[in-house]
Amino acid sequence: MRPKSHRNVATRKPHPWGTPPWTVDFRPSRWALPDHVDFAIVGGGFSGLSAAAWLRRFAPGQSVVVLESAGLGDGASGRTGGMALAESAAGELPGLGDVLAGYKKILRAFHIDSRLMLPGVWELGRSAPAKHSPICWSDSGELKVVRLVPGGTVDPGKVVAGLARAAENAGAQIVEHAEVRALDFSNPVRLRIRGNLGSRIHQKEIRAEQVLLATNAFSLELSGLRPAAVPRLTFALATAPLSAAQLKAIGLSSRRPFYTVDFPYLWGRLLDSNGVIFGAGLVPAPMSTPFRAPTGARSIKNDARDLHRYDVCRGEAAGRLRWLESRVRKLHHVLASVRITHRWGGPILFTEEMLPIFRHHPRSKQVMILAGYNGHGVALSVYLGKWAAQAPRPKSRRTLFSVIPTGRSLGLRPAVEGSWLD
Repeated sequence: MRPKSHRNVATRKPHPWGTPPWTVDFRPSRWALPDHVDFAIVGGGFSGLSAAAWLRRFAPGQSVVVLESAGLGDGASGRTGGMALAESAAGELPGLGDVLAGYKKILRAFHIDSRLMLPGVWELGRSAPAKHSPICWSDSGELKVVRLVPGGTVDPGKVVAGLARAAENAGAQIVEHAEVRALDFSNPVRLRIRGNLGSRIHQKEIRAEQVLLATNAFSLELSGLRPAAVPRLTFALATAPLSAAQLKAIGLSSRRPFYTVDFPYLWGRLLDSNGVIFGAGLVPAPMSTPFRAPTGARSIKNDARDLHRYDVCRGEAAGRLRWLESRVRKLHHVLASVRITHRWGGPILFTEEMLPIFRHHPRSKQVMILAGYNGHGVALSVYLGKWAAQAPRPKSRRTLFSVIPTGRSLGLRPAVEGSWLD
């Protein structure tokens, strides 16, 4: 018998990272934490929810639980800017395939009304602009269109909710406020969980045959990524709706999103309301160029958990948002006095060479890690979530993906046999 569902209405306390201009209008049914499952997915964002929905579709007879330490959408997935980009942050990877086409098929397969639009994305630069650039902004030089690349926009709140709904409807259990505090790399794997059930704290141990860690910038100690990945908090703001004349004046009548190819970095997009989102800035600030993504495998002092110490209303985070707002107002005279309606931040994980991480945990072949999208996770995380649902069981000699370092790129080669579902 299925448990009683919550009302599908989001009721949340104010978050120290602010509020984005979209919501996740889905709360999962109330579940008692199980003692044993076939698949445990840690992280209720794009990757984890996509993997859960596909696992239940590929193997309806096997049990799946999604463990989310906070609420759905409280991490990067619900706080992204909603720009769907092709490829990875490291560029095209051999064997990766068409990410945007795969993303579109996944949204269609689960009947998710995501507001996906793929008109292309403007790359902006301060040198070698296109001959007829619709954008001409003042930002550490003259910022103009360089070229048009594949991509578009999506409502991330609707995607999180849609994937969660699809996963639960398929029979996956989704448990919010269930933090995985430790893993015992035994067989089966044991997950030690601290759950918040109303005013009562509950401790629980779950045994799982297979585990997917899809926590991205969080739980770096759990995933073993702490030495080689750097978590940051990045920022965005949204303006009040602009008129058609104002959008034409600033060059956004085409409704194409944009990002810069040089520094200082800036990205943005239109909302359905004709408000404009602009994003940039990181805390803690990198030691080198202020907004260049850190690379290289090195020890880091700031655990992802430390990102929770930042508050967009005070301190360094508030300073970054003030700096971003000042930049936006100087881009074009139309933006000089526009009202700002939303200010927020979200976590991002930078990896060596900007490559996504998709591999087994170094301590157990029963545990897989999927993380490190470097700002390209809106489409890629959902796309690779499906791949994770098809990834190999430890007993299989063949793997779905062979991870092959090739200079500054990563080779991902599909295999034809061996999967978690054997």
